[in-house]
Amino acid sequence: MQAIRVSGFGGPEVMKIENVPDPVAGAGEVVVRVKAAGVNPVDAYMRSGGYGARNPQLPYTPGSDAAGVVEAVGAGVKLARGQRVYVARTISGAYAELALCTGAQVHPLPERVSFSQGAGVWVPCGTAYRALFQLGRARAGETVLVHGASGGVGLAAVQLARAAGLTVVGTAGSDAGLELVRREGAHHALNHRTPDYRKEILDVTGGAGVNLVVEMLANVNLGHDLGLLAPRGRVIVVGSRGSVDVNPRDLMQREASVTGLLLWLATDAEVAEIHAALQRSLGDGALRPVVAAELPLASAPEAHRRIMEPGALGKIVLIPS
Repeated sequence: MQAIRVSGFGGPEVMKIENVPDPVAGAGEVVVRVKAAGVNPVDAYMRSGGYGARNPQLPYTPGSDAAGVVEAVGAGVKLARGQRVYVARTISGAYAELALCTGAQVHPLPERVSFSQGAGVWVPCGTAYRALFQLGRARAGETVLVHGASGGVGLAAVQLARAAGLTVVGTAGSDAGLELVRREGAHHALNHRTPDYRKEILDVTGGAGVNLVVEMLANVNLGHDLGLLAPRGRVIVVGSRGSVDVNPRDLMQREASVTGLLLWLATDAEVAEIHAALQRSLGDGALRPVVAAELPLASAPEAHRRIMEPGALGKIVLIPS
């Protein structure tokens, strides 16, 4: 089979397409024929060697998200050959024609969800659910600010929050992004490139502030987010690319909190909850992963360059030949 391989940490160019042996399913394992593989910022950080001791052992195939059909199952796995599935982490890597997974990493994909959409389920939608409900404790009737709402995580957060009865304020940096955020369910869509958008956020809450912020770029926004919070408001940090100065008094005056999120730290029980919620929302149409671009597998370097650029409009996926 063909797979993307990384033999040394570095820029996108270190990813090369190679022929490698087909994986074989052992006991408790599944081989999935990948129809689409999701590209996430974490993949780019890992490829660059940004996780230190937690970096994968070289050489490796990137990717944790995919969707496809079951090719083979090992003993003890209750999945049928040919079944449509999405993948949440793998043993062998997702940027490939075939992916070896444990049985627990493979989940049914509803017929209404395309393979490209399925490749955008685990990291983006799982992160959004964890941010909103497991860490953010979002409740119907509250107001959530999705700060950077036009990317994969942001759009999932908008959809899930709207379905749960929250008032949703989403920001984006382009007209196309704002249109997409509105289309996917935000009650208010504001351009975070305009100088007065923070005042607009407070205005749409009647000056009360937001109860929850799902923050995609904390190194730019966190210091300002604290001033937008209602009493006992919460900020969940999903992404950051550097350090930031904050005024602790903004937290003290509101008895507010800031919590960092790393999806890999979810417990087994929390992961099971996430998948149950995502499958329910995928099935009833409340969750609709948005695909921005489909690229061939060999274009993984281009996908990694795009995923780190501002102005995302949904999910980038790789399509094996």
